Amino acid sequence: MARLGEATSPAATPDVVARARARAALVPDLLVEARRVANNVIAGWHGRRQRGIGENFWQFRPYVEGEAVARIDWRRSARDEHLYVRDREWEAAHTVWLWADKSASMLYKSAHADVSKESRALVLIFALAELLSRSGERIAWPGLTDPFSTRNGAERLAQHLGHAPEQGDKPDLTPVRRFSDVVLAGDFLDTPDETMRWLDTLARTGARAHLIEIADPAEENFPYSGRTEFRDPETGEKLTAGRAETLGDDYRQLYLARRETLSRWCKKLGWSYTVNHTDRLASEALIAVHLAMTAETGVGTGAQTGVGR
Repeated sequence: MARLGEATSPAATPDVVARARARAALVPDLLVEARRVANNVIAGWHGRRQRGIGENFWQFRPYVEGEAVARIDWRRSARDEHLYVRDREWEAAHTVWLWADKSASMLYKSAHADVSKESRALVLIFALAELLSRSGERIAWPGLTDPFSTRNGAERLAQHLGHAPEQGDKPDLTPVRRFSDVVLAGDFLDTPDETMRWLDTLARTGARAHLIEIADPAEENFPYSGRTEFRDPETGEKLTAGRAETLGDDYRQLYLARRETLSRWCKKLGWSYTVNHTDRLASEALIAVHLAMTAETGVGTGAQTGVGR
């Protein structure tokens, strides 16, 4: 019988960056505009310069009848015959932390998938870095970089990853501050309690997280039958099932219960939870996360988006 899945080699970073740019181009400008109108917020990715509440000066503009007189800048107005208002820069979450799981389980690719889970996670994170950088946002990779702003964010992240020493499975999230967004792409196959303990730092900080679960279709559907050997990619432990199909119902129940538990927890915190299958387009998850990041938020209003199945 042909193998249903195998562990792939780690993705080549330059190839992933090239694919990420192609994925980023798939996000239509009309979608960004539609969300701007629907949510009555700034165009594109939040964090771009806009007029609003803040500390930093942005521009002078002519006074409009009906505005509060207290907002008039009399010193600037005294230079000519017009009245001017001093606008301040709109301030939102200025930093977006990006991370892709590169643990051994992410190297899995079944015969039903187009790419490995690791490759998909990196494509999504680099595509987000590309879009965020174009919009002037600061981005960072926890445990690898400090926040930075540049037009070539994807290349810079890829450069850091290419020269980084071997990292642990999960990064330290304590540097993340309030009002930041954090996008985490991985398979989240640990028990929900383990994942929630890891992310509790973000919950207590007040940062807003967006979890992207990368799922291979074989992991979810469990299409195995007959004598099958299963190997844990993290520990190397093996389990041989004489009739694998008898495990299917219990496995699928546990697999989906894990996802549902994490999704409910994210929703309670006002976070988003998106599922992207590796036999579907990466752009679907990219759009879903973009919508979650630009939507008005509040505890209890988090989004869950199941993409592709």
